Amino acid sequence: MRQARRPLATWGIEKMSELNGQIRNFFQQYERANAEFDVQKIAALYGDVFMFAGPQGVQAVKKDDFVKILPKRKEFFKAAGLTSSRVASVEATALDSKYTLAKVAWKMRIERTGATPVEIDAFATYVLSVNADSLQIIFQIDHQDLMQKARELGPK
Repeated sequence: MRQARRPLATWGIEKMSELNGQIRNFFQQYERANAEFDVQKIAALYGDVFMFAGPQGVQAVKKDDFVKILPKRKEFFKAAGLTSSRVASVEATALDSKYTLAKVAWKMRIERTGATPVEIDAFATYVLSVNADSLQIIFQIDHQDLMQKARELGPK
């Protein structure tokens, strides 16, 4: 009598599906923390030291230093008219059991007095450290210079 075959890679598919759900939830938390400007919640999403890359290059960032610049960054974008940032899509790929790559598309809304509101598409790639009970950003690549884009739109 022949035994029924187990589907190939079922465990891997189930685990990836579970991980995708965790990553979507993670970026929803990130979106909410930004909307509420909860510095401690934002900081909790990052490793103690992480790499940040953008059009100007790459740098290592200590979480404590990051927390200190968040209020200045928030004020800059508020002055530029940024009213919201929302996650438009998340595409995750497990690199191994410890790290996951997440490509995230953001929609950022800029509102200025006397001007039609503008939505900016922004893209970032993150490497997340996957622990049993949490995810943390350990590498972030912003694919555009958002501060420069805000400057190009002119004063609020």
